[in-house]
Amino acid sequence: MYVTDFKGNDPRFTYYFLKAINFDRYNSGSAQPSLNRNFIYPIPINIPPLPQQKAIAAVLGALDDKIELNRRMNATLEALAQSLFKSWFMDATQPALPKGWRYETIAELCDINSWTLGKGDELEKIEYVEISEVMHGNIANIQSYERGEEPSRARRRLRHGDTVLSTVRPDRGSYFLCLNPSANLIGSTGFAVLTPTNAPWSFIHAAMTQSQVFEYLGQQADGGAYPAVRPEIIAGLKVPWPSKPELLEKFHQVCAPIYERAELNRQESRTLAALRDALLPKLLLGELRVPNA
Repeated sequence: MYVTDFKGNDPRFTYYFLKAINFDRYNSGSAQPSLNRNFIYPIPINIPPLPQQKAIAAVLGALDDKIELNRRMNATLEALAQSLFKSWFMDATQPALPKGWRYETIAELCDINSWTLGKGDELEKIEYVEISEVMHGNIANIQSYERGEEPSRARRRLRHGDTVLSTVRPDRGSYFLCLNPSANLIGSTGFAVLTPTNAPWSFIHAAMTQSQVFEYLGQQADGGAYPAVRPEIIAGLKVPWPSKPELLEKFHQVCAPIYERAELNRQESRTLAALRDALLPKLLLGELRVPNA
């Protein structure tokens, strides 16, 4: 469904207004639910005058514009970090490794899935990350559960500096970098959690989020509807390892702030999205007017 005539209403306000309606209750059909426009035409609605529409759209739009700006900034920041890794460690090893360099496996540089949620862990609440909520470094939603009510797959405990990769359909790029997590942040067992032990976390994250890594893992995945790759496949991946540790330290000095800035942008965007979602119904129902917002 798309709108061709806004009937004199503000287009961006119309977007937010339609977004606030739960159209699921108006679906028709059983096996394949569909939205019949004849079912929604009779819905009674109260539309504020155009000046108030524009004011509401300006408030909510400013929040969404900042969220989009953060997203674009992060795309640039992470592309920069990956480009630096490629230049310093991938291009430098072509056509052969420099003298003194070698290849190290991920298993030699990281622990994989080393920290599991146990029955004796004293946590009152679980902040749970599901694979479906993760894409290209972003976590769209973190679900909160009382301890004991979390899904059975909520088992992967997370530490600062962990790189978290989905083992299910790994070529989709469902990954994120865990920085300064809460003590009760838990990931799905569908993730492989890489905890650096002998390498800077920025190096591991940049190495494991190169496009060719996801392509390779996708080729190695097996299964039917949900092809998955075994953690041992990830553990066996090799990365170039320089002869001088100073190069790794320098890379971390340059790239760690890049990843930390991107994480601050994500945190800000989650806060802005929560504020937008809280304001949306109040503004549309007239419970809160823009001058007071």
